Amino acid sequence: MSEFQLSRRGLLTAGAGLAAAVTLSACSGGSPAASGGSGGAAKASAWAITGQPNEGILKKSLEAFAKRGKGTIESTFFQNDAYKQKIRTAIGAGQAPTLIYGWGGGILKGYVDAGQVVDLTSWVNEDSAWKQSFVASTWGAGTIDGKIYAVPTNNTQPVVMYYNTKLFEQAGAELPKTWDDVLHLTEVFNSKGIAPISLGGGSNWTSMMWLEYLFDRVGGPEVFANIYAGKADAWSDPSALKAYTMIQQLIDANGFVKGFQTITADSNADQALLYTDKAAMLLHGGWAYGAMKSAQPDFVVKRLKVGAFPAVTGGKGDPKNLAGNPANYWSLSAKASAAEQDIAKAWMRDGMFDDATVDAFVASGGVPVATAAKAKIASSADKDFLTFVFDSVNAAPNFQQSWDQALSATQSEAMLNNISQLFSKQIGPEQFASAMNATIGK
Repeated sequence: MSEFQLSRRGLLTAGAGLAAAVTLSACSGGSPAASGGSGGAAKASAWAITGQPNEGILKKSLEAFAKRGKGTIESTFFQNDAYKQKIRTAIGAGQAPTLIYGWGGGILKGYVDAGQVVDLTSWVNEDSAWKQSFVASTWGAGTIDGKIYAVPTNNTQPVVMYYNTKLFEQAGAELPKTWDDVLHLTEVFNSKGIAPISLGGGSNWTSMMWLEYLFDRVGGPEVFANIYAGKADAWSDPSALKAYTMIQQLIDANGFVKGFQTITADSNADQALLYTDKAAMLLHGGWAYGAMKSAQPDFVVKRLKVGAFPAVTGGKGDPKNLAGNPANYWSLSAKASAAEQDIAKAWMRDGMFDDATVDAFVASGGVPVATAAKAKIASSADKDFLTFVFDSVNAAPNFQQSWDQALSATQSEAMLNNISQLFSKQIGPEQFASAMNATIGK
């Protein structure tokens, strides 16, 4: 497999108006900015997601771009779940910002089918050197029916296991290699009054990660591939039913921290349980490393280990397979003016991954989707983590895009709602499968 071959969460807080004319709006649900103004220079607009460390990186990128005199970009920022609802509503109402932040996949396809985003194929291909400055395979989730509708941005973000080594040492335990090890560790940590696994179950996409990996480890990539392809009753595949049963067995064993369904990932409360020594394990995206480094650098340096999701004995999935986000993406609204689109294109081409920005991503503990990152990883203070991510992505036979982005908006919403009920044990495996089978093709 070629370097960083893949088969798919972060951005910017509110800030004051800048002398360089980049305006950062508070996370308040404002409307997109119009181009121009009363005698002023043209402006584009962007909506994105709050969260360090990416927010600081983007802020500096926009500041630097504005100083070049190529236009300004007004930005409004939302928490993850709020953003997803807000952007769908705005796009449907024809009021989208110029730059639309996303994850590619099925939701992007919905925008494409509705004619709401710009076909960027010819613009991307007119500068082959620029196109080749991205990890090649990250273009995949931004490509629909052979045409490019979204440009990769930020870091490649596989979902990985995070371990608090201090708690493992206190318990005299070793890091898990198999699912049976996870179940055993659940008993060990509970017996010592330590929560085995932190989970932000109030944000259903974190629970989804567990099913993504269990689907793969039990039945291999084809289990979800059949769902994506619209095969009838694909959610009732025997491997899928086994995965639902396994996760409910883990819940019955008190594998997750008490009250996990009231803990949210948008606030990073699930990560805090790990780095404050309240929980021993966490399954989360690669972006969590940078967030924890920003919040508690001492923990990251002294007590954090990272690993792959454990294997399932007798399962069909390769333990090297990954799930997560090949990248984040920027699309252009088809409702934006030509002037707004030109400003957004200029920033994506000349400012989004300039040398200072690539350095900042690597310094924050990320592996940006720019090929220039490879040479910078070896000298990074976070080289152990970055090398792990780099090598994992490089070696993965399959990198499954996160389900809530791979599926259509209708299927994704139903899936997250049903995952909440599965994890709260309001429904069982067969009920979950039946409910999700009814969404196939929608």
